Parts: sequence; structure tokens; C-alpha cells
Amino acid sequence: MESNHGGGIQQLLAAEHEAQQIVNAARTAKMTRLKQAKDEAETEIAEHKTSTEQGFQRKLEATSGDSGANVKRLEQETDAKIEQLKNEASRISKDIVEMLLKNVTTVNN
Repeated sequence: MESNHGGGIQQLLAAEHEAQQIVNAARTAKMTRLKQAKDEAETEIAEHKTSTEQGFQRKLEATSGDSGANVKRLEQETDAKIEQLKNEASRISKDIVEMLLKNVTTVNN
């Protein structure tokens, strides 16, 4: 009976060893898959970042040309407004000087 009992123990030890190998293989496969998934995610993130950055740069370049035109237009409008104010000032400056002289030289009691 002892040999039968010893054979059962050997069989259990062999089954335990086989189970441990299966668990280790599954753990290794899981770690490999997690690493692969992480690498794939990092690649996708890098591609998305590159794509987004390129889109941003294209949009920036497209609007940069517009800003130059806007600056030129604003400069022209500003110059026109300055010229208009100068003309208005020269037109009414004589009247302003006369009004100031009149008020300064008039004495009220």
C-alpha cells in the first residue's frame, strides 16, 4: 500500500509541477501581451501627436498669411484716420485760436 501511496504523491507532485508551468506560461504570455499593447498605444499616441501638430502648423501657416494682410489693412486705415484728423485740426485751428484769444483777453467783473 505504501508504494501505491508513494505513487500518488509522485503523481500529485507532477500535476503540481505541470500546473505551475502552465501558470508561468500564462503569466509570461500576459506580460508579453501587456508590453505589446503598451508599445502599440505609445505608437498610436506618437502618430496622433504628430498628426495634430502637423495640422496645427498648417493652420498656423494658413492664418499667418492673413495676419500680414490684416496688419497692412489696419496700417492703411490708421494712416487715413490720422490724415483725416490732421485735416480737421488744420481746418478748425484758426477758429480755436481766435476763441482762446477772445476768452483770454476778455475781462469779466
